[in-house]
Amino acid sequence: MVDPSRAGSGPLLSGVVSELVAASARQPLTLARVELKLAARLALIGLGRQPMALSGDDRRFLHIGWQRGIVFKRALQTYLAWSSALSELVDGLDVAPHTRERLRFIVRHVNAAGAPSNLFLLHPGFYSRARATRGRSVLNGLSHFITDMTRHGGLPQQVDAAAFTIGKDVAATAGAVIYRDALVELIQYAPQTPSQDSAPVLVVPPQINKFYVFDLSPGNSFVGHALAAGQAVFILSWRNPTAAQKRWGLADYVTAASDAIDRVSAVHDGAPVKLLGACAGGLTAAVTLAYRRAMADAGQPPTAKVACLSLFVTLLGKSETVDAQGLAHDERAVRHALARSSRRGVLDGADMARAFAWLRPEDMIWRFVTNNYVLGRNPPASDILFWNADTTRLPARLHADFLRIYGDDALARADGLKINGMSIDLSAIDCDIFVMAGEKDHITPWRACHDSAARLAGACRFVLVDAGHVQSLVCPPGSAVSYQSDIRAAGEHADDWQAEAPRFAGSWWDEWLDWCRAHGGESIPAPTAYGHADETIQAQAIDVAPGRYVRQR
Repeated sequence: MVDPSRAGSGPLLSGVVSELVAASARQPLTLARVELKLAARLALIGLGRQPMALSGDDRRFLHIGWQRGIVFKRALQTYLAWSSALSELVDGLDVAPHTRERLRFIVRHVNAAGAPSNLFLLHPGFYSRARATRGRSVLNGLSHFITDMTRHGGLPQQVDAAAFTIGKDVAATAGAVIYRDALVELIQYAPQTPSQDSAPVLVVPPQINKFYVFDLSPGNSFVGHALAAGQAVFILSWRNPTAAQKRWGLADYVTAASDAIDRVSAVHDGAPVKLLGACAGGLTAAVTLAYRRAMADAGQPPTAKVACLSLFVTLLGKSETVDAQGLAHDERAVRHALARSSRRGVLDGADMARAFAWLRPEDMIWRFVTNNYVLGRNPPASDILFWNADTTRLPARLHADFLRIYGDDALARADGLKINGMSIDLSAIDCDIFVMAGEKDHITPWRACHDSAARLAGACRFVLVDAGHVQSLVCPPGSAVSYQSDIRAAGEHADDWQAEAPRFAGSWWDEWLDWCRAHGGESIPAPTAYGHADETIQAQAIDVAPGRYVRQR
């Protein structure tokens, strides 16, 4: 997980721009070569030629007018020429590799922002839509623009929020809340098969956004798919904190997850639990398991066992791969972010959403500028984008803990992090592990996820999905993706693994289910009631799913 307080920050981007200007000034010959090449291309464009080829998968320029209209065609060719020149300049500069990656990061932003598809007068679709709608698209685009400028912090709305209702269209899988305290609710889902695996699955979702990324609309529900395959599924739903909960830190979340493991196991009569976490929830799950091992070593063994660990799009510490994306440690930005969350008591979810959007500006910002403003369409109705916009806050202490883990790499040392007095040693985790990463993930880069798995001692199956951060997670059968899957050998470099791992078409969900069954128990009759009859276990149905906390704003 990238620290969201730094991604896309103004000081960082302006610093990289200054770095690009300075590097170009120090290498005038490289700059001159690029300028001459650009001048030659612009001359050909002026003569009506097309020296630049458009990428076949660039959906920004699908309108036929980009190829037929003289003005639009030349505008597109000019854009392709100068954006290519910027990229060639960065590639041609004699700079350190990590500097080049930072420069590529800012050039990507500049190229995305400068596309003619973002501009009313240069997009052929603006005129055709205006004619087709008799001017309504122009008024709609202006209305969207004014609304976003005045109410949404200047970023375009990504989703039609009115299209979904929590508990009806998303987070709608039948179940019950069987435990609730100030921090978390524990949800047990209703069986969908006559029998279930005796070893239940407990899902630890990220503290950023809400748990129903695992339970989107019925066709996109990971929970529903697991239930239909005979798994018993439980999930945690974190409370959306306010400044009053600013002192909640990682220790509080780990304690809650550890208690949930014992409670879920008790509901299943002491069966081992298959633990699963994603993103920051994956980090929480891994630290929880290491914490329980430390408790056992200290003579305080937990009552329940963990059969296996699944980590989806999860980083377990500092990553040079993340730094290379242009998000390298900027101590001033880190101090500013920490001071801001300490002052407010929380790191606001809207700030995090904005930061993550700027990691993928082409997909998360500028395509909505084109759709909403230029073409005057309404934002799309997408369950994934609805979830993405349903942001949460991070308590100040948890934010500080994440900064320490991802900035100072506290988990790299056996004594670098303590939870309730217990030293956290990830290498003590020796159960089997299933790790999934996204090849196009800009938030938790897949090579960094691969490296994170090396911190755990257990045998690891690594799956690499040809998709981004959320898209790799929400990957139901029928998805137009592919994935690679193989055992991760000890000491194996990520690129070596990728070169040898076989590739498969479609969803990886069923592969995870096969792995899950192999680490499960015997098949038993599905329960007919929620929770456990013994009230001392504190696992009785107290509310219907999806519960109370998921609805908090």
